[in-house]
Amino acid sequence: MRRKMHLAFNLSTTHNNGRWNLPGAWDDRTFPDVTLYEDAARLAERACLDMLFSGDGTGVPDTWGGSRDGAVKWGVFFPRVDMLPVMAAASRVTKHVGFGLTYSTTFMHPYYLARLMSSLDHMTNGRIAMNLVTSTRRTDAANFGFDQLMEHGARYERMEEFVSVCRQLWDATEADAMVWDRDSGVVGDPAKVHDVHHAGRFFKVEGPLNTPPAPQGRPVIVQAGGSPRGVQASARIADHVFGGDMPLEVQVKQRAALDAALRAEGRDPDSVGVLWQTPIAVRETDREARAYREMLRGSMSPEAVAVYLSYIDGYDFSTLPAHFTLGALREQIIATQASPNGLVTKLAYKFGADTTISREDFLEQALLTVTQYENTVAGTPKHVADVLEERFEATGCRGGFMIGQAIAVIADLQSIGDLLVPELQRRGLFRTEYSGRTLRETLAES
Repeated sequence: MRRKMHLAFNLSTTHNNGRWNLPGAWDDRTFPDVTLYEDAARLAERACLDMLFSGDGTGVPDTWGGSRDGAVKWGVFFPRVDMLPVMAAASRVTKHVGFGLTYSTTFMHPYYLARLMSSLDHMTNGRIAMNLVTSTRRTDAANFGFDQLMEHGARYERMEEFVSVCRQLWDATEADAMVWDRDSGVVGDPAKVHDVHHAGRFFKVEGPLNTPPAPQGRPVIVQAGGSPRGVQASARIADHVFGGDMPLEVQVKQRAALDAALRAEGRDPDSVGVLWQTPIAVRETDREARAYREMLRGSMSPEAVAVYLSYIDGYDFSTLPAHFTLGALREQIIATQASPNGLVTKLAYKFGADTTISREDFLEQALLTVTQYENTVAGTPKHVADVLEERFEATGCRGGFMIGQAIAVIADLQSIGDLLVPELQRRGLFRTEYSGRTLRETLAES
């Protein structure tokens, strides 16, 4: 039998960066109307998707012009809410699809998050995953009282200790510790509830949790790490990994690096899947799919693009002159200690570092990148399935895809369920029904 791929759907920016205003997105509703997320969950479950996922951030972008005004005006990564109550509400109208939430190990405390995830695992009957990030935004750090970001390696060390504490807390109460004997009135067995006594570099926690054991035992842990240190952390802590939207040959290399790191940790590489971020636009005909993708070109104003790019690359693009060379701009970015590997470097390689470009042309090129226009796989169900199948097989048939960035959330989920999933099912590459009870069991299906 062919191994089946897993499919998750990324809700993270379906209401930001201009996408909320596209046909088939929010219609007459506005964020954070919970009914839209309930509708999305119903559609995802109808399509037998593994999980709905939401990334998060707690700061308002303020790199562009040294102000948050542009982000607020154009809805660039603003507004946001903690998606936990939203996902909890969506779980009440479904039975099988899972829910992934994002939290920062750099800013949060493991006891709180272990307790929160255990509680939510109960509310969803075992369908919760937590995506852990180390946080790289100064606006986020400032909201938690940090004057500056923690050093890169230390953030990963803190993440690894964070997960170790969570696991100790989840394991401290044995699965059969709860008695609930109505005749005697006994609630729990004291012999099956244990202390933790953790004292490490970053955390000191006594334990145990005061919650009953979660349906999954331990909620599913997801982590995305592309750097060598990030891959090492994934091998140590993750049940499943989120992989970036990158050329196939790079994905193959990252999968190989993860496999080597897993073996070094004594883990079976086949037990850890990678969900590759993959934006798609699937329609009945190529022409319809290309027209649908074309909506992205009109989704953001040039100023909104500049606000977005400034936040992502950590460089204030409001200072761009009317004309400049790509090489000179790249040197300025490096001099400010912002990201040297962003759009400017990409364009310098593409067009040449000595190429002079206008501000308008630069932002037009940026639009294609920040909207994911140039990376969105657009086509018929057969074409999109061909692409997914090729990537799935090339990366070892372990894991699958995180479908995002969504162009228009409801329209995308409808087309995935009506067009793409039946084609994958016809090929024997995707389930026709759920067989597991929990998200962990669903993600383990092969």
